Amino acid sequence: MCSFFLCQTGKQAKISMGEENQTFVSKFIFLGLSHDLQTQILLFILFLIIYLLTVLGNLLIIILIFLDSRLHTPMYFFLRNLSFADLCFSASIVPQVLVHFLVKRKTISLYGCMTQIIVFLLVGCTECALLAVMSYDRYVAVCKPLYYSTIMTQRVCLWLSFGSWASGALVSLVDTSFTFHLPYWGQNIINHYFCEPPALLKLASTDTYSTEMAIFSMGVVILLAPVSLILGSYWNIISTVIQMQSGEGRLKAFSTCGSHLIVVVLFYGSGIFTYMRPNSKTTKELDKMISVFYTVVTPMLNPIIYSLRNKDVKGALRKLVGRKCFSHRQ
Repeated sequence: MCSFFLCQTGKQAKISMGEENQTFVSKFIFLGLSHDLQTQILLFILFLIIYLLTVLGNLLIIILIFLDSRLHTPMYFFLRNLSFADLCFSASIVPQVLVHFLVKRKTISLYGCMTQIIVFLLVGCTECALLAVMSYDRYVAVCKPLYYSTIMTQRVCLWLSFGSWASGALVSLVDTSFTFHLPYWGQNIINHYFCEPPALLKLASTDTYSTEMAIFSMGVVILLAPVSLILGSYWNIISTVIQMQSGEGRLKAFSTCGSHLIVVVLFYGSGIFTYMRPNSKTTKELDKMISVFYTVVTPMLNPIIYSLRNKDVKGALRKLVGRKCFSHRQ
């Protein structure tokens, strides 16, 4: 597929009149988040801490769910998928950014850029779908508790998980294909800190309208459609919770759903801001800050939000720590 893109763009470069002196781009240069050396060192330390917390937090969630039988439920099955997606999401971007903080020339090859976009979109879009699936799981648990075990069977959970990853793969394939089908001649400086389609399209040597519409359409599928499902689910959840007689049951429902809703607002809010608007008049620096929020900060916040607001996860953690302490004493 990659060679097909390169052949197509190579043909266009030869045929185009007046472009003979321009060379086909084989690598890109990032402007990054800052040109100031001291600022880059501070950002390196900050991003390194965030990345370590992201890896440790999400690995801890995955391990706890695997070890504690009380967490072998549909909700935590999807949470484990979400934590794995967060790990891949962060790993596809942050290590490269850390290296670029320490070097003068921040470069990436064409194939490296393509790979980064494929992985970034795959896990990012999968996370969008997983958050929608998790809202449906909460809807069934709160609104149809008597039918929960018959609706959310192991087979249904596996298919929902597979569908989430498949939708991420589809959107990634479409967006990457349209982005790299365009010719890139001469200009290779990306005013960003990683390869992201909206930033890359600004370097294209031809009209990008059809590509922008394709990316926008995929955004409707993977952003607006899940958001609609989430809003519908939570409308029904809130209506059901308000009618509950038990104050304890009402509190438990809001606590369980509240952590999920916080993650949804943080992730979807920044994602929609980036991908669901036309050519923006906002500054490039603002665009980069928004990207930092959903590519670097949100993957770190997910395990913190779910662990701090979830009694089951905190109980599993205490049980694991207690087991380790007991084994050391012996």
